[in-house]
Amino acid sequence: MAERLESLKAGIIGGFFLFFSFAIANLLNTLILAKYFQILQSLQSDVNWHFLVSAVVATFTGFLFGVTYRYIIRSDINPQLKAGGVLAFGLVRGLTQIELGWNSNSTIWPFLVLAAESILWFGIAAIAFDIAMQLNWVKPFPSS
Repeated sequence: MAERLESLKAGIIGGFFLFFSFAIANLLNTLILAKYFQILQSLQSDVNWHFLVSAVVATFTGFLFGVTYRYIIRSDINPQLKAGGVLAFGLVRGLTQIELGWNSNSTIWPFLVLAAESILWFGIAAIAFDIAMQLNWVKPFPSS
């Protein structure tokens, strides 16, 4: 039961920080990228159902990332495992967005920006999780 509680805490941290990263990225997309770069104007978004669904999906994905990341890194010190976990989640989300852009009739540049953001979001969540482990808020999964 203690391990499940630690995984729940890891998921909550991952979900919170992925939502936080999502919100900041959306704000930057709307206020800077869409405003100053004509080709990226499709990144502009208002608070509507699409935004809310995307926020929920990002939060849930962050929760799953937090739980999985705790099991990936365990108590080992291996930077390749950490980077691999971040890239696995970030690329799955990002490459899906690129494929969506490739199949649409619009330019692919906004989708490339979204793919890069996805990797960045998971990187931020991983850094937050590592800090939480250093502060002993979450215990690493023991290596066997």
